[in-house]
Amino acid sequence: MKNFIIWAILIGALGYGGAKFYLHSEVTDAMDMVVLMASPYANVEYDGVGSTLSGELTVDGVKIRVDGYADDLTIDRIGIDTPSFLSLIALSDLSSKGPDAMPEQIGFLIEGLRIPANADYYDDLYEFSLAARDAENPDSAAAECTGKYGFSPAALSALGYDDQVMSMYMSISDEETRFSFDMQISMEDMWDMDASVSLAGNMVAELMKGPASQPRLRSMNIEFTDRSLNERMTKYCKQRGLSAAETIRAQIDSFEFVGETYGIEFDQYMIDPFKEFVLGKSTLVITAHPSSPVAFSQIDLYKPSDVPALLNLAAIAR
Repeated sequence: MKNFIIWAILIGALGYGGAKFYLHSEVTDAMDMVVLMASPYANVEYDGVGSTLSGELTVDGVKIRVDGYADDLTIDRIGIDTPSFLSLIALSDLSSKGPDAMPEQIGFLIEGLRIPANADYYDDLYEFSLAARDAENPDSAAAECTGKYGFSPAALSALGYDDQVMSMYMSISDEETRFSFDMQISMEDMWDMDASVSLAGNMVAELMKGPASQPRLRSMNIEFTDRSLNERMTKYCKQRGLSAAETIRAQIDSFEFVGETYGIEFDQYMIDPFKEFVLGKSTLVITAHPSSPVAFSQIDLYKPSDVPALLNLAAIAR
């Protein structure tokens, strides 16, 4: 019996080692193809591939330099997370088995994506975002110190950030009548966000519809936690000449602009908790629980002022 257990352990270890070697070899080949395909536009380097028995697969130490720019974009780890190592192996059959190879739950992760505030590509990204958002007077003190259209390189430096460091984890769960997205995003020394969105229907069926897909919102819960950004913004707005009342108004304007971007005019049930949040409470929770699932395409059919009621939108600061 003792020898049997020893042999079982050895065979299992050899099997795991072989499967891991095969998996890493497949991913390394795929990454090398990505590097080759990207070579006319960017130089991509990475340190290696990692995996765990719990079902995580990552590409580590990624460095990207886009053609025409001098500064690198770096990522500590990027990868996927599945229920088990066997699920990872099954994903290698995705091309032949199609949706059947997908586990019921899958996660995507990015750790340590670092963008220096003075990176040459970030300056162009900021200018692009201004054009995309049709920004009005982005250089005004109110817009710049609150990041209404995103923070400029100069504003980031003034706020005390040499880098923007982001980590994200998103998991997707698929059930027969609903599918959900759970996401955690951390911007180092800025803020954290924990979001959960539930949609009606079946994810695979929706994906098969392509552009005709109309996801319907069942519920949403978003929790923002301040990690020093509000205090930094208040100080910077004061340096830019804004009074305390003007700073609060500028922060509310930035918040309202986010709503307008999605066709929503926030009511006082949203504005008042947000005001408490910027005045010192550390967490803002936003929820949506429509009485029946709402297709995102339907939102445009309503007046922006009616959307909060449609979505049963609410907020609380704590």
